[in-house]
Amino acid sequence: MPKRKYLLLQRSPMGKSREPSPAQMQDMYAAFNAWKEKFKDEILDMGGKLLPSGKVVRPSGPTDGPFVEAKEIVGGYMFVTAEGFDRAVEVARDMPMMMPGSSIEIREVAAP
Repeated sequence: MPKRKYLLLQRSPMGKSREPSPAQMQDMYAAFNAWKEKFKDEILDMGGKLLPSGKVVRPSGPTDGPFVEAKEIVGGYMFVTAEGFDRAVEVARDMPMMMPGSSIEIREVAAP
């Protein structure tokens, strides 16, 4: 079965979160690196963290944004490749460094 491409959107609750200690950061990075190694065949593009500001473009022109109506923000993204949604879910579910209340939205990218 050919692999499909999926976009993973990392969502977090709005508001300030408590900064982890240096020891907690070290543990989180070790867990994250182990996760990257485990799923290296599925990780297509690690994407990155998104900055809080940007532009929203409408027919009337660009305005400052993004405008968030919900209680969470999209803080990062990445692309994975997998044989199906079940494997993409497994990759996302095992990702460490998620804040309490965080989630990952998985969207299949349509083939050209």
